[in-house]
Amino acid sequence: MTTSKKRLQHCYDRKGNPILYPETWCKLFEDKGYQRVAYTDLPGNSRVSTVWLGLDRNLFYDGPPIIFESMVFGPDREELACRRYHTEEQALQGHDELVKQWTIEGQRHG
Repeated sequence: MTTSKKRLQHCYDRKGNPILYPETWCKLFEDKGYQRVAYTDLPGNSRVSTVWLGLDRNLFYDGPPIIFESMVFGPDREELACRRYHTEEQALQGHDELVKQWTIEGQRHG
């Protein structure tokens, strides 16, 4: 008798390689060092956080997987902005762009 593990669809590691089994994705997702791509505190107690999601957020699956996300959080932890990316390189670039944008916004309103 053989046992089979349930296979995942639309899950990827940080390099964009498919993850085939739930246990693999769970182990990576629980590793906060692996999950976090970048984090920056901003003036006014806001922050930009960029993370690996591992789950393809391209809901129509009509292009490369979208597996990274940057979010800007305000002082009360409210979500102020969100961007998603295909690659870690794009995510790091997008993170830097959000930091610049929201640092300027914070200076205008602070």
